[in-house]
Amino acid sequence: MSDPRREPISIVPIGFIRSRFTGYAPSEQMRQERSTIVVYPEFADGIMGLEPGDRILTLFALHLAPSRGYELQLHPGHNPANPIRGVFATRSQYRPNFIGATVARILAARVDESSGEAILEVVELDAQDGSPLIDIKHHHAGYDGDPEPG
Repeated sequence: MSDPRREPISIVPIGFIRSRFTGYAPSEQMRQERSTIVVYPEFADGIMGLEPGDRILTLFALHLAPSRGYELQLHPGHNPANPIRGVFATRSQYRPNFIGATVARILAARVDESSGEAILEVVELDAQDGSPLIDIKHHHAGYDGDPEPG
C-alpha cells in the first residue's frame, strides 16, 4: 500500500505572468521591472478587494527550470564563491517542485471587459514570462512577516 502523503498533487494554474524576462536573470534585476499578472476569467472575481499599494504573495511555477534539473546542494546565487548550502536554504529556482514564491506590490488592478481576465500590474515580482500562476494570497505582515525582527 502506498503512502498517501507521497502521492502526486495536481495543481491547475489560475493564470500566468507577463514579464520582459524570457530566461534567467538575477532576481534583483527582475524585481525592479514592472510585470503583469493575468488571472483567467473563471478566477477573475477572486481579485475583489485587492488595491494598488497592496502586497501579495504570488505562487507560480518555475516553468523553465525543469529542463535543467536540480541539485540538493548548491552554491547560492550560482556563485562558486558562496559556500555550498542545501537547496531549501536558498532561493534557487532549481528545486524539486519548481515552485516560486514572491511578495509583489500591486500598481493597478482591474478586470478586462473584453476578455474577462483580471489584470494586476505589479513590481517586485521575479517571475519569468509565461510562468503559470498557481495562487495569489494577500500579504499580511502579522502572518507573513518576520516573527522575530532583527
